Amino acid sequence: MASVVLPTRSWGSVASDLAGQLSADDELLVVCDAPSNPVADRETPEGARVVVAGGPEGCSGKCNAVAAGMEAADCDRFVWTDDDFDHPEGWLDDLVRAGERHGPVTEIPVFVGDGWWRLFEPTGVAFGSTLVATGDIPWAGGVTFTRDELADGVDALVADLRRSVSDDGILADHLTDLTPLRDRTRRVEVDGSPRAVYHRLVRNLGISYYSDPAGTVQGVVAVSLLAAVAAVSPLVLAPLVTALSAAYYRWLGFDRSTWLLAYPSLLCCPARFAVGLAASEFEWAGRRYRWTGRYEVEVLDR
Repeated sequence: MASVVLPTRSWGSVASDLAGQLSADDELLVVCDAPSNPVADRETPEGARVVVAGGPEGCSGKCNAVAAGMEAADCDRFVWTDDDFDHPEGWLDDLVRAGERHGPVTEIPVFVGDGWWRLFEPTGVAFGSTLVATGDIPWAGGVTFTRDELADGVDALVADLRRSVSDDGILADHLTDLTPLRDRTRRVEVDGSPRAVYHRLVRNLGISYYSDPAGTVQGVVAVSLLAAVAAVSPLVLAPLVTALSAAYYRWLGFDRSTWLLAYPSLLCCPARFAVGLAASEFEWAGRRYRWTGRYEVEVLDR
């Protein structure tokens, strides 16, 4: 019934959990980069198989892996997911049923972490989670759709994946409709080290800008102006921004104290945007990329 595409280099708890959730008609495609990856030679349970995508050329390793998984898939329905969050019992069946009812559906990620990420988390949640929650973009960590629901077919989607960085942004261009599942949020832990945070900020702003340049510039200007007003009116905006962040975290179903950092997180936004727009190189999953246009991606470190 469903082809589950899971990019990963090793067989971990997520692969095991998903293999255990397969029905008789489902398949799990564990997609790695190279035959040297630990998962490449692993014996898999029934319904699961390993696909070796090869190194990326002109795209991110993630996009390359998803493209290879799509080409290898046999089923009419696809499920894209990641190995960096928990997949509770029944996750796959529930997501597929939602797709059968509503058409293309996506879960909503909440990226949380310690270290320096705590400072950027409240605005990251406000921007990233809201884009998914409003149906503007799918989250490739938890999305399902069928072949017929792709506007231009599988081949066109695969071709675009192999010339971009963002599987989320590319999929958004190929789905004719999208329903966010606001009752299905997923906690995704991210690295809070200064280096990891820097590269995440650069990559995420690039994803937003190359998906919608005009909209991103308008958003950057609006949020930067809000940050400037907040800086000169702290007695008014600090409690307001903090209260709104607390309410949003509660709506998403996450009990974290990082909403208390919403005001300083907002003040950091202009610098955050400046870094993201000025930088064109970033590291992701052990590779370094230069991204200078929507379909202009150079893999610097293979």
